Amino acid sequence: MIESPFAPERRLTFLGTGTSTGVPILGCDCPVCTSDDPRNQRTRPSVLMSFPAGNLLIDTTPEMRIQLLREKIRRVHAIAFTHHHADHLYGLDDARLFPKWIGGPVPVFCEQDTEEYIKRVFSYAFREESRDWPPGFIPKIQFVRIEPGGEFEVLGQRILPLRLHHGSFTVLGFRVGDLAYCTDVNRIPEASFDALQGLDTLILDALRYESHPTHFSLDEALGVVERLKPKRTFFTHLSHSFDHGYVEERLPADVRLAYDGLIVPF
Repeated sequence: MIESPFAPERRLTFLGTGTSTGVPILGCDCPVCTSDDPRNQRTRPSVLMSFPAGNLLIDTTPEMRIQLLREKIRRVHAIAFTHHHADHLYGLDDARLFPKWIGGPVPVFCEQDTEEYIKRVFSYAFREESRDWPPGFIPKIQFVRIEPGGEFEVLGQRILPLRLHHGSFTVLGFRVGDLAYCTDVNRIPEASFDALQGLDTLILDALRYESHPTHFSLDEALGVVERLKPKRTFFTHLSHSFDHGYVEERLPADVRLAYDGLIVPF
């Protein structure tokens, strides 16, 4: 019997759990940035959802290549973007190898503004003369437009995009079954709160102790957890304010800090 090379069940891998600077921060000598605890080594924020039919990558961070090699991920079959800030997008050039392994362009699920931004920043991938270049030379992408509240299907899964607010910027969260991924958020609209009811697993932005204009603080994130009451929560997009062991010991039993490489079945 030949076994499938893909996940026999659904699982989520935290590829990166840090903020836009990553942790350690360049030039910083604080106790977290100089810590020996590997859980305090945080690359830029991204997750991989693995399904029986293949792998969905959410966001392409500047460390995407390193993250995928570290986790021994050989194939990515589709990409979805929360938004187009640099820490979530600028590894996209390394996706140029994916079509070689999957046999065609990579489906990229995103909003219109993200699509337009990608076409500007990676303009070389969309020029007329580059269309016939062989796989591996440029990212070959097939855009699929999505919007909040409109379910889409990928790799045999139904995924619900959710509107979130990231300061004055709008981004997407994603719900897959009883799991939701909500990074880069400091306000959740009421319609999205309604769509987040009944979760088994919530993954949520919690940047630092103090308030921030575009991210939830730790207390604000805990307030969201108290309102939604998921069975378990993992905080991500973590800054160097948080020493993993110290903070996790003081969190409620059903709330944990995520770390790079953590795998969560769902």
